Amino acid sequence: MRKSLLMLTAAAVIDLTASQLALAADIARGLPPPIYIPPPVPIPYLWRGCYVGGNIGAAWSNVDLSGVSGASFSATNSGFAGGGQIGCDYQWNQFWVVGIRNMLDATSLSNRTNISAVPFTGAVDSRTRWFDTLTARVGYLVPSTNVLLYAQGGAAWTNTSITFLDGSGAQLGEASNDRTGWTVGAGVEWRFAPQWSVFAEYNFMGFGAQSATFTGCGGTCVVNASVKADVQNVLAGVNYKFNF
Repeated sequence: MRKSLLMLTAAAVIDLTASQLALAADIARGLPPPIYIPPPVPIPYLWRGCYVGGNIGAAWSNVDLSGVSGASFSATNSGFAGGGQIGCDYQWNQFWVVGIRNMLDATSLSNRTNISAVPFTGAVDSRTRWFDTLTARVGYLVPSTNVLLYAQGGAAWTNTSITFLDGSGAQLGEASNDRTGWTVGAGVEWRFAPQWSVFAEYNFMGFGAQSATFTGCGGTCVVNASVKADVQNVLAGVNYKFNF
């Protein structure tokens, strides 16, 4: 055993000595030393093309109600959001990406606010069924990665209904239609394969105020109300890309 160990040690010393002598000989002959070649760095993907995908997350809405019995009320509801998106990107240098996207999501947002103030006593139901956003985005590519940090903004649409009920639960009036507003948001997207990426983002959608007029007080008075509803969401999703 000891003899084998001595033989292995001697062989290693001889090999190292031979390598050093060869290097010295090369230098003496004017030959350059071996060039160190670093390991290859992953080449970032080109963010240019169109894509389709799906998303899932949470949404919440704040409903402000004023003009009912001279009082103001506010209610917050939260729920599920999920749907799909389609868009296109264009990379115009090694750092910047611009694009456009349309996203349509269904929601489960609903809430009831009870009102007990003279002369109106009853409840207000709010429900948001879906929202749709059409946005332009600008993104910054983190150097030597496939990670895009982006901000976006544009137009938003939603179907939100506000229903006024009396104390017995009978409907008195409703403010319901497809409303148009605006949206801003930000997110991060990671392209982990040539055709696939995942993203996470936050968005705020504002839809302004809407008026409603109905008869209350047991049919003896007219109530003018103003309703303002904003929607926010946090989503995660996946995209499949078609390069061009």
